[in-house]
Amino acid sequence: MKSLVVRKLLLLLMAISWVVGLSPESAFAQEDTTRVYRFSIREDIGAASWRTTQQAFKLAKEAKADVIFIEMNTFGGLVNFADSIRSAILASPVKTIIYIDHNAASAGALISLAADRIYMARGASIGAASVVDGTGQAAPEKYQSYMRALMRATAEAKGRDSKVAEAFVDADVDLPELKEEGKLLSLTSKEAVRIQLANAEVTGMEEIFKLEGLSRATVQNHQTTWVDKVIGFLTNPAVQGFLIVLIMAGIYFELSSPGIGFPLVVAVVSGLLYFVPLYLEGFAANWEILIFIVGVILLMLEIFVIPGFGIAGISGIALIICSFAFSMVPNDLFDFSLTEPNLLFRSFMLVIVSIVGAIVLSVIFGKSMLNSRVFKRLVLADEQNSSQGYVSSVVDSSMIGKAGIAKTDLRPSGKVEIDGKWYDAVALGGYVGKGTTVMVEKHENYNLFVRSKFEG
Repeated sequence: MKSLVVRKLLLLLMAISWVVGLSPESAFAQEDTTRVYRFSIREDIGAASWRTTQQAFKLAKEAKADVIFIEMNTFGGLVNFADSIRSAILASPVKTIIYIDHNAASAGALISLAADRIYMARGASIGAASVVDGTGQAAPEKYQSYMRALMRATAEAKGRDSKVAEAFVDADVDLPELKEEGKLLSLTSKEAVRIQLANAEVTGMEEIFKLEGLSRATVQNHQTTWVDKVIGFLTNPAVQGFLIVLIMAGIYFELSSPGIGFPLVVAVVSGLLYFVPLYLEGFAANWEILIFIVGVILLMLEIFVIPGFGIAGISGIALIICSFAFSMVPNDLFDFSLTEPNLLFRSFMLVIVSIVGAIVLSVIFGKSMLNSRVFKRLVLADEQNSSQGYVSSVVDSSMIGKAGIAKTDLRPSGKVEIDGKWYDAVALGGYVGKGTTVMVEKHENYNLFVRSKFEG
């Protein structure tokens, strides 16, 4: 009797599950154990979106997500970062769904093709993936060829029409039913669904979840940290230009004013704020930071050690400029094949304008800054009054061979006191500390040339 009752209950449960659209097996499944990790790409494809993607995939793996859901709305961006994102999606062992809620143009189209499932909002579009330069003009053929290959390979990997994907890049691909001859292909949501590039046209995420059987799934939304926001701010070109101004102005004031420490702190902090975010974003490599350090060293050697201004100084300035510019653009040890056309040129122009601006500001505001009350607290504040015995020039050769005391650090220029009078002096050894006994070896152009008495 009991077995008969049990059988009837089972039959009733199966009948109910059939009515609500579930299989007998799924009636016992725990649907709410499905985990979905959700994040968005709503900016130009670049270092920030790649960083977000990396973090999202890492956290999705830690959360043991069953599905990665990406909301897409972008007009495109840098090819190399788009390639990195699409590679991460292709390699994902977890099911990936992309929802294009407005645009998936250019690099966005490439990324979308890598997903397992594509859904589009009504009125959304995808396509127009030709590589262009900063002026909007088509890039050279080598860039177009590379992008065509990426499109074909991505579409083939997911079983989509590779000819359609190639038409996003190449206007010569013949698809008369979808586009005019000689025009790049862009698809509306209805067109993409009709040719089975996209899975469905939807009104929102809830409809996608219903179609995918994820209505009761647990959704974890990706959270952008304050670190991501700070890095995004510091990698803004305008902020980068300002940091370059601070770096160069700090170096200028440090070298032109013996004993000053504050400008050096400004230069170092600005340098860290410039290079560290770019390093974390995958732009600045170790070698680019190294050539900046070498450039500064060569410039200091030219100023403090080597007389005149020659190869070392010019090389130092060139290395500093190159380190700034190269750090702004993705490259593989001088290989800029994946860099957006004209991006390197724009980076050099930003660096050069920033350095020129630093020089102009240093000349205009340098005197008033050095005389400010705050600045005097940070520097050596000795005044060179004639009442204290200071003179501006050497009047005879009798000074040669005389001993004196360095009244400031000589780096290599500074002030020395001889027979109760102060003179401009240049250390022949490159550096002499304050208070060191010096000997005069020659005088030239209103400067005494001295050497530490203890040097051989």
